[in-house]
Amino acid sequence: MGGMSASPGRRVLLAAPRGYCAGVDRAVIAVEKALEQYGAPIYVRHEIVHNKYVVQTLEKKGAIFVEQTAEVPEGSIVMFSAHGVAPVVHEEAAAGKLATIDATCPLVTKVHKEAVRFAGEDFDILLIGHEGHEEVIGTSGEAPDHITLVDGPEDVAKVEVRDPSKVVWLSQTTLSVDETMETVDALKEKFPQLISPPSDDICYATQNRQLAVKQMGAEADLVIVVGSRNSSNSKRLVEVAKLAGARDAYLVDFADEIDEAWLDGVTTVGVTSGASVPEILVEQVLERLSQRGFEDVEIVKAAEESITFSLPKELRRDLRAEAAALVERRTGTGPSAE
Repeated sequence: MGGMSASPGRRVLLAAPRGYCAGVDRAVIAVEKALEQYGAPIYVRHEIVHNKYVVQTLEKKGAIFVEQTAEVPEGSIVMFSAHGVAPVVHEEAAAGKLATIDATCPLVTKVHKEAVRFAGEDFDILLIGHEGHEEVIGTSGEAPDHITLVDGPEDVAKVEVRDPSKVVWLSQTTLSVDETMETVDALKEKFPQLISPPSDDICYATQNRQLAVKQMGAEADLVIVVGSRNSSNSKRLVEVAKLAGARDAYLVDFADEIDEAWLDGVTTVGVTSGASVPEILVEQVLERLSQRGFEDVEIVKAAEESITFSLPKELRRDLRAEAAALVERRTGTGPSAE
């Protein structure tokens, strides 16, 4: 508890849980392990997780991030990001003679399986999510003919289905809980027989981080969310903070992005971080705030988290040998053989 130097009444509320979720932790460790086991380069299709610092750190260790599978030289190892990929991407990897490591979060895989199952039963699937987000592209790709994207409550009016008695909603795992339920309510009004997924698709980590921010935002003048611009769950935390009553809320990648003017007249600052953010970045923000007299830190605890996921099974095999074998196997593959 900072002594005489702390300005009276200036305090930081630090959200718990914050930062890494189990799916991100698993994906980041998977890249590090792959580099250790197989040596650089390991290609990663899309950012492994949506965080600038994580991507830069892994690049320094020898990961190469690409947008398209076609950019990966044949006989290489490619990893799919935590956000998941459409089935066509697995096909592209096979065609490109690549050994693959799938670091898709198990909670995203669960939504993919729901999409496949409901499409198999010929349901129309209304996927709630943000257009263009990698997770949405991946899930939609499981059943493109059955899936319609619903990007928020204002999208509901234009949704059309073949048979209103065979409709189900699914969602991206990293949305705002409240806005998603608003969208679901609007959909239920339009389609009273709408079925809900067997278990809520929004993941435990998204829900817990939003819960903590709600509690914090009610008391904070300013909320600083550490996270990257392309991180859906981080951007949602900013929205949730504002709705919870915070006067201002901002997203920053790094402590030096904090604008001094934000702190004018502020006595309580809330701090949290998105699910792809390493704790060191939060520590730097706390350090920066303490230099401005915000030395008193209180934890706002909304939930306990103990969930972990085991690493992708491909890390137990010799993938370099498998990749080499894929390239060798050219002979006798019919018309596609060179």
